[in-house]
Amino acid sequence: MSASKIVMRLVSISFSALVFILTVYGLYQLGLHAYDYGYRIFTEPAVTTGEGSDKLVQVKKSMSDTDIGQILEEKGLIRDKWLFVFQLKLSQYSGKLVPGYYTLNTSMTAQEMMQVMSGEEAEEPEEDK
Repeated sequence: MSASKIVMRLVSISFSALVFILTVYGLYQLGLHAYDYGYRIFTEPAVTTGEGSDKLVQVKKSMSDTDIGQILEEKGLIRDKWLFVFQLKLSQYSGKLVPGYYTLNTSMTAQEMMQVMSGEEAEEPEEDK
């Protein structure tokens, strides 16, 4: 075999090994992120500890789960709207959120917010006097 063929063969093997290593590393990182996200679906803590702050949230009849998650994220009640959507879909409150005004606190977990928005503690907003 000539020297150029040997060099080309070594370069080919090195490139294949590099692609394999990068693929394995990418799959490993993807698995870590998927596990972390899946774990957070069931164990996500409240945004704040202690007293927290109250936020008034209006749920309209026309809102989707994603819209509700977006409002909660904008008000600082949750960290990730998509995580909330997954939590809602996997909870007993899926499809049971009732339109209305709700006072939610940043120290509440997503599960507690779902419980409130399922109609158990609906309230009307106070009018300015």
